[in-house]
Amino acid sequence: MNDFLPIILSIAAALVVVGGLVPALLKARKSGSKYPGTRDANDPVQSPAAGGGTLVEDRPGSVEAPAPGLGGSVDEGLVPDDAAGLETIAVETPAPVEGRLARLRARLVKSNNVLGKGLLALLSGDKIDENVWDEVEETLLLADLGTEPTMQLVESLRERVKVLGTRDPEHVKAMLREELIKLVDPSMNRSLNVERQGDRPAVVLVVGVNGVGKTTTVGKLARVLVAEDKDVLLGAADTFRAAAAEQLATWGQRVGVPTVKSDIDGADPASVAYEAVKAGIDQEVDVVMVDTAGRLQNKTGLMDELGKVKRVIEKLAEVDEVLLVLDATTGQNGLNQARVFAEVVNISGIVLTKLDGTAKGGIVVAIQKSLGVPVKLIGLGEGPDDLAPFEAEGFVDALLN
Repeated sequence: MNDFLPIILSIAAALVVVGGLVPALLKARKSGSKYPGTRDANDPVQSPAAGGGTLVEDRPGSVEAPAPGLGGSVDEGLVPDDAAGLETIAVETPAPVEGRLARLRARLVKSNNVLGKGLLALLSGDKIDENVWDEVEETLLLADLGTEPTMQLVESLRERVKVLGTRDPEHVKAMLREELIKLVDPSMNRSLNVERQGDRPAVVLVVGVNGVGKTTTVGKLARVLVAEDKDVLLGAADTFRAAAAEQLATWGQRVGVPTVKSDIDGADPASVAYEAVKAGIDQEVDVVMVDTAGRLQNKTGLMDELGKVKRVIEKLAEVDEVLLVLDATTGQNGLNQARVFAEVVNISGIVLTKLDGTAKGGIVVAIQKSLGVPVKLIGLGEGPDDLAPFEAEGFVDALLN
């Protein structure tokens, strides 16, 4: 009997070890692997002993709306689960693009028409002299149009007013509309590169400084794409801001979109981005959107890290769209941010948020003129569907009405 005792103890010990490993293996069932090899010579290496990994959430399922009196609603996003005693996120149906555009145009008219009305008042007066043109210049500069576009617009208007000699408000308005549309440039390609590319998904990288609303923008854009019947996956590569991954996952759950995120704080963002794209390829989704941490454009190390995130993604798939999110209320400071980000990650489109408050409409022109990159999306409120494609003519009409 004593001869068998060591064997029995060894078997028991082995069972205990295996029993302890099973929960960890189950937790990492979808994406326990890391990208192969090092990305760059100075990359940090995550130790397996840290106990963390990158996980893919299960695709959220549909949840019926609660009966009256349960304390939740589909609109609020939380539905009590009586069986489990937990709350789950209700899967919502995003508003169609057409309805969003109509609401946003109305809101834009309300918030930004000071620019258009001010110019019309100046140009429709009985006398248009040098003082009037000086006021026109000042109005445009205060609207964040920028020096070069302002001079271009004033010169064109002066020439046309001189040639036509008109003071009729409708004629002046038509001229102003034509010149503003030229500046906003409707010829720019504002379509999003979100079509599946052969055997891989389209990859969208979202970047910007702190506090401009990147995570919220990713969530709202996911709603736009879901409304267009696209299969979407989110990557939570903002691993530095507390609860950023959970915030993004909640946005995804509300429209039935899964999220790839790390289960450890301060994880390597490039690793999470890589795993998100890998999961998107494996699951054959249409679009993978990667949210990144906010970073100041004057912090060289952080900007280098952002470039590294993009390079790591490109080990698996090309990055089809790099969207820079800018707060429209920051005015010319937003231009400085945009220039630095453009140097690091080759921006393909701008998302202007907070264009509903104190923002000046001219920032659209200034950014496009400075970078040669189109404004593709605008956000005009805090609601989940307050994000829509940018339209040059619709934008100008809103300014002048």
